Amino acid sequence: MRFLFAWVLAGMFPLLAAAQATPDAAALEWMARIYSAGQKLSYSGVMVYQAGERSETSRIVHVFDAGHELEKLESLDGSPREVIRKNDVVKCYLPRQKTLIVDQAGNGRGFPSRLVAAHGTLSEHYRVSLGEMDRVAGRSARQVRLSPKDDLRFGLELWADGETGLLLKARMLDASGGIIEQFSFTEVSIGAEIDRAAFHSQFDGADGWRIIDAKGSDVADEGIGWRLASAVPGFRMTSAVRRQLGDSHGDVVHMVFSDGLASMSVFIEPLRDGREPELGASHSGPVSIYARRIGDFLVTSLGEAPPKAVQVLAEAVEATRP
Repeated sequence: MRFLFAWVLAGMFPLLAAAQATPDAAALEWMARIYSAGQKLSYSGVMVYQAGERSETSRIVHVFDAGHELEKLESLDGSPREVIRKNDVVKCYLPRQKTLIVDQAGNGRGFPSRLVAAHGTLSEHYRVSLGEMDRVAGRSARQVRLSPKDDLRFGLELWADGETGLLLKARMLDASGGIIEQFSFTEVSIGAEIDRAAFHSQFDGADGWRIIDAKGSDVADEGIGWRLASAVPGFRMTSAVRRQLGDSHGDVVHMVFSDGLASMSVFIEPLRDGREPELGASHSGPVSIYARRIGDFLVTSLGEAPPKAVQVLAEAVEATRP
């Protein structure tokens, strides 16, 4: 699954200045370093994702050149898959299905740019502190801890490269300190020149592939048709996209909400063919899900967040017009 960083450094300066008189100041400075490194450095390596009994190993290459980001993620075990991102356009190659999905990255970039847009409320909802120096993938790393102040978000432990600030390891924790999921480099090279050929897919030009354009179109607030009747503490909407389900199926609205670290999505789609959807709470691995019906629409919220958070978000959704 996906966390992600999309900070603008200029936006961090007021946050850091306000934090200078607090014990969190040094930790927030490390957070700024993690963001900058994840976006602006060239790096490559092998990383492992773990959630419960599931694990997945991937190879990643990333460059930042002339204001553009290029990133390629290739699975090394299980079902083959390649994900190539240029700025906010993502191409996902699924060779077994002979399918290429084209989408927008939005708030879904992967590790190590795993967290989303931070803003001035970060320390209102998290206690941010520095841990000990450690070692990850053979490199010295500084630990940063983010402990939630309420039950609407999970905790995080981050390990940043001591020299460059690149995020080398990220761990999500539940309220009792148990590990929900973890990303970690097992080997990494930082700052080396990377051949642009590394960002081409071996499947480009293959015959018989189906191409799915899932990008959708951005929607302004007044055109969404939906809103939150009450705010979810600390979360604000960071994007809204409308996607077509097909000529006879209407559109689906996808809204993303973030508190600066965690993100949750809301999908609103018309009910079709008289089907009765499964409502209430469920989960898929580390992702909490909550579904409710509003008239002839199904509202589904989900995210790597506590079940209470996705329920509060779903129950706050209302239509802005009859």
